[in-house]
Amino acid sequence: VQLVESGGGLVQPGGSLRLSCAASGFPFSMYIMRWYRQASGKERELVAHISGGGGSTKYADSVKGRFTISRDNAKKTVYLQMNSLKLEDTAVYYCNARRLASDYWGQGTEVTVSS
Repeated sequence: VQLVESGGGLVQPGGSLRLSCAASGFPFSMYIMRWYRQASGKERELVAHISGGGGSTKYADSVKGRFTISRDNAKKTVYLQMNSLKLEDTAVYYCNARRLASDYWGQGTEVTVSS
């Protein structure tokens, strides 16, 4: 099982980034996919999740209206489009796949919002 995040980097406030998480080794379309983030010195927090079919999404209040989660089951990839980035969005972003007793994590991709 692998979850490999990419797309992080340094961006100015107000800018955009798109994170990707490529999955392998499990039936991707059967799993709810989530993006979490962890800022330095803080607990990991749930940013967004998407159902297996992609028809249901939910967001943390802090990112609602700015971030969009999506998935391409044919490519086994989940995305997080991040717009209007703020300083407080700086964190390591993690991809998570969970179903019943299975719980998989990626290694994380770092997002730094700075002027």
